[in-house]
Amino acid sequence: MDNQSMAYFNEFNKHALLELDKAHDQGVQIAGLYCIFGPTELVRAAGAIPVGLCGKKQEPIQEAEKTLPANLCPLIKSSYGFAAGNTCPFFSFSDFIVGETTCDGKKKMFELMDEIKPTFVMQLPYRTLGDSPLEYWKTEIHRLKAYIEEKTGNTITPEKLNHEIKLQNRVNGLVQEIALLMTEPDAPISGPELLRILETKGYAVDLEKYAADLIALKAELEEKRANMAKSDTKPLRILITGCPSGTGSDKVTRLAEECGALVVCQENCTGVKGLYYPTEEDAQDPFAALAERYLKVPCSCMTPNTGRLDLVGRLAEEYNVDGVIDLTWTCCHTYNVESFSVENFLDKKLDLPMLQIETDYSESDSEQIRTRIEAFLEML
Repeated sequence: MDNQSMAYFNEFNKHALLELDKAHDQGVQIAGLYCIFGPTELVRAAGAIPVGLCGKKQEPIQEAEKTLPANLCPLIKSSYGFAAGNTCPFFSFSDFIVGETTCDGKKKMFELMDEIKPTFVMQLPYRTLGDSPLEYWKTEIHRLKAYIEEKTGNTITPEKLNHEIKLQNRVNGLVQEIALLMTEPDAPISGPELLRILETKGYAVDLEKYAADLIALKAELEEKRANMAKSDTKPLRILITGCPSGTGSDKVTRLAEECGALVVCQENCTGVKGLYYPTEEDAQDPFAALAERYLKVPCSCMTPNTGRLDLVGRLAEEYNVDGVIDLTWTCCHTYNVESFSVENFLDKKLDLPMLQIETDYSESDSEQIRTRIEAFLEML
């Protein structure tokens, strides 16, 4: 993969599908997960393969709206549209689905999805503080454990889980190291390229191979950065926070860069959010350690969600950003309300300006968003 790593990662989904096809023919169970609250280590400890599922494209929404209301978050509609229309190969390969109650829209959508494919829904606590939410979440981890064991016919032992925890920690660390290359004044890749790399963490079939691929990619990017011509003109550095985005729903990232900025970091779920909370290794009770780790994820479904402010603050300083764009998908009420707190935090604690954008997956408002971003960058 020498000097070809970036090209490989740009086509990562195609390679992952070939590996899934082979695994499927060998009878390996495949679990589709919709959220970073879904513990991939638990799936792998049962000898199954977790794959990331999430609606990031506009095309399936028309199919979804035959069943779902139009005034619903585009991520939910796109996710369901892929399932209902059977147009996502990763969903097709999945033998069962693991969902979660991160919002009312998703948990009701999962009721309908269960009619298409067996769907297990993890019931999240609504807060993270105190002992009771953790104890409750531990029971959900064990409930999911029993479900996965039933589906796969394999027992999830503490030894197997500890092995997978170590491997996932290692992979998360490697992905984080690649993302941190954007903290340098001369970034070796663009924001959309970084987003495509970060997306691959949800599609890795063989984690050992994926770790080797990440090491090769990092070496290639470091070499590229070392050979880059130094420029006196530096683009404005932007952090994007808020709702998850990805290939097909990355118009804000793309428009920001077309306006001359550099999106150096994405705090959201498809970005680096899940990389900053390693699971305790070699724990006496790895199931409890897994519960503690996943409950730290600072999602807007939790109240209060002070962890998000802590992470945004850390990333803003770590990546030396000039401004923040807060992305909210239409009808995502928790992120929309939380935008006020994020803006107040950035203003009072870090003296950083923020632009809040509420939009959907369509391109109909692209020029309006472009104008707003241009004005924001001009202000910076």
